[in-house]
Amino acid sequence: MIRARSMQEYRDLIQQALFETADLRASAEFDEEYMGDSMTFTDPLEAALRDLEREVAQDTYVFGGEDLPFMPIVVATAPSVLPFRQLLFRINDTHRNGLEPE
Repeated sequence: MIRARSMQEYRDLIQQALFETADLRASAEFDEEYMGDSMTFTDPLEAALRDLEREVAQDTYVFGGEDLPFMPIVVATAPSVLPFRQLLFRINDTHRNGLEPE
């Protein structure tokens, strides 16, 4: 999996994940019968992504360390319920290992 190559690309990945989370929430609200399980994790996922976004924007972000706080959600959720799972894995991989060398 290729990590983000620049801070701007990393910001873009986070923004894309936030968009996907909002889209998933809207879909779940529209079709609660089929997608209602998504509602159990969209709020904590969005909150963790917003915290990450804020740290990156304020230049207080540091690469490395443990998995990001949303990873237990990602690991526990099937790809059919969380279709942008790979994006979240990529964000976490970039967090853990830093930017991809160019």
